[in-house]
Amino acid sequence: MKKSLHLFLAVMAVLVLVVSACAPATAAPTQPPAPTAVPPTEAPTEAPATEPPMPEVGSPEHPIKVLFVPSVDANIITTGGQVMADALNEATGMTFEVTVPTSYAATIEEMCASPTDTMAFIPGLGYAIASQLCGVDVSFKAVRFGYPVYWAEYIVARDSKFQTLEDLEGATWGYGDQGSTSGYMVPAVELAAAGVTPGEQIQTGGHNQTVTAVYNGEVDFGTVFYSVPLNPDGAPIFTYDEYLAGGITGLEQYEIPEEAIPNCAPDAEGAKLLCDGYRILDARANVRTEAPDVVQKVRILAVSDAIPNDTLSFGPEFPAEVRTQIEEALLAFAETEAWDTSIGSSDFYGWSGIDPATDAEYDVVRAMVEATGYKLPE
Repeated sequence: MKKSLHLFLAVMAVLVLVVSACAPATAAPTQPPAPTAVPPTEAPTEAPATEPPMPEVGSPEHPIKVLFVPSVDANIITTGGQVMADALNEATGMTFEVTVPTSYAATIEEMCASPTDTMAFIPGLGYAIASQLCGVDVSFKAVRFGYPVYWAEYIVARDSKFQTLEDLEGATWGYGDQGSTSGYMVPAVELAAAGVTPGEQIQTGGHNQTVTAVYNGEVDFGTVFYSVPLNPDGAPIFTYDEYLAGGITGLEQYEIPEEAIPNCAPDAEGAKLLCDGYRILDARANVRTEAPDVVQKVRILAVSDAIPNDTLSFGPEFPAEVRTQIEEALLAFAETEAWDTSIGSSDFYGWSGIDPATDAEYDVVRAMVEATGYKLPE
C-alpha cells in the first residue's frame, strides 16, 4: 500500500514539472512606447514686403530737377529758369523743378547723387570734372551771338596802376567760385604760367559780385566772363572766324572804341548797357542798374585764351527716351521769344542759342585740370 502511494506521488510530481515547463512564460511588464516626436509647426512665412515702385521720371511725384550754377543773381536764375521749366512742361507734359545749388561743386554733387533725374547748365570745368567723377554726359553747348566759345577777363579799376598780368603780383584777387571756369580755373592757370602769385584771394560768390568788388575798391583785380561786344548794327565787333584766323591780337580789339566809353549807360528800359550804340556783353553789364557808370570805372586788363562754352548736361543714368524729348523741346524753345526772358537774357546766362556738343570738345579743360591737379573744393 505504501509502495503504491509513493509511486502515485512520484508520478504527480513529474506531471507538475511537465505542466510547469509547458506553461507559457509570464511576459515581463513592458514600458509604454515612447511618443513619436512631432516636429513643431512653423508659422507661415510672410512674403517679404515690396517697396512701391518709384514714380516715373518727369511725373508730378518725381519731377526732373533742372540745376543752374549760381554764377549770377539767384532770383534772376529762378525766375528765368521757371520760364524754361514751363515751356518744357508744355512741350513734353513732364514736370520740372528749378534748383539753384549753393555752389558749382554742389551742382555736380547733386548730379552724381541723383543720376536718373537731373539735368544741369554747368560750365566746361564743371562738366569735365563731373563726366570723370560719375559719367555726367553733355548734350548741348551755349552759343552767344554766334560764338561757341567765351573768355575770361581780368578787370581792374580804370584809374589803377595795373597795366599787365605781371603787375598783379601780390595784388588782392576777387573771384566768384573756385568751380568757375572763367572766374577761377583759367585765370589760375594763366597767372601761374606768367609767374604771378596774387596776394589775398577773396571768393565773392559770383561774377556780378566780383565786378561790384572791383567797382567798390574791395579787391585790386577780379576775374569774370568776357563776351564780345556788339557794334551799333548789332553784330559782334569781331567774328569767330577772325579770331580763329589769328586776327585778334591786341587788347584794344576786345574793347569798344575808347571815345565811346564816357557815354556808356543803361538804355531807357534798363535792359542793355550801351555806349554810343555799342553794347557791352561781359560781366560788367550785369551790374548796370546798381552801377550805371561801371564801364567808366572798371576796365579790362587782359583777356584769356578761348574757353569751350557752358554746357547742358544730363545725369549719368538719365532715361534716354525722356532725354530725347527734352532735347527736342529745348531746340524748339531756343527759337521762341520766351528764350530771351529765360537763359537767353543777358542778365541770366546770355545764351543766344544752343548747338549739339561732344564730350571730346572738353578734353582741353580736362588737360588743364590734370596739369594743375585741380580739385573741386569740399
